[in-house]
Amino acid sequence: MIADNIRSVEKRITEACERAGRNREDVTLICVTKTMPVEDLRQAYDAGQRSFGENRVQEINDKFPQLPKDIQWHMIGHLQTNKVKYLMDKAVMIHSVDSAHLARAISKEAVKAGRVMDILIEINAAGEESKFGLDYDGVLSLVKEIAPLPGIHICGLMTVAPYTDNPETNRVFFRNLRELAVDIDRQSIDNVSMTVLSMGMTGDFEVAIEEGATHIRVGTAIFGKRNYAV
Repeated sequence: MIADNIRSVEKRITEACERAGRNREDVTLICVTKTMPVEDLRQAYDAGQRSFGENRVQEINDKFPQLPKDIQWHMIGHLQTNKVKYLMDKAVMIHSVDSAHLARAISKEAVKAGRVMDILIEINAAGEESKFGLDYDGVLSLVKEIAPLPGIHICGLMTVAPYTDNPETNRVFFRNLRELAVDIDRQSIDNVSMTVLSMGMTGDFEVAIEEGATHIRVGTAIFGKRNYAV
């Protein structure tokens, strides 16, 4: 079933790319694996998936040693500074940087680990009180503040758009994020490349692709509804 679901999602991605005049290779599908058992992740891996996204550091820690080493792990959830060190040998990208405090913690641990961590700045696109992320006005100042830090590379923006039954209502948020990335890119800030737009999930990823998403985070359409009781 998971393999069938992935084929269905892949078809939708390809069709959205065609509508937008984009190449399928320009969009990375991140399988959101939070709360999902390792067996399900293995099925996704066997179906060709290599990019997995987790919301909790503990889940990456638990699953990482049980799965093939060529998986690219993305930290997509809210991150506490005291958990940053556990990601240094596992994650390829942290999508959820929303403060200089967190960026400094990532920088410190990355330098210790002798690596450069790719990070995205998280934007609260719709200004929802229940969501993490910066408002639009605070983004550029944060980027300028943390860009000189060693051990990190700012490579784009991320947002979690509102849950909706009509994905078209989120188009404006995805468009705004893309326009913000263009504005920041024009500043030509050292150590900043706005090449990544992480936006779009099961309910709205096609619209996100049409508006320029480079990374989409899809869970339910691949693995089904999550059991949060486990």
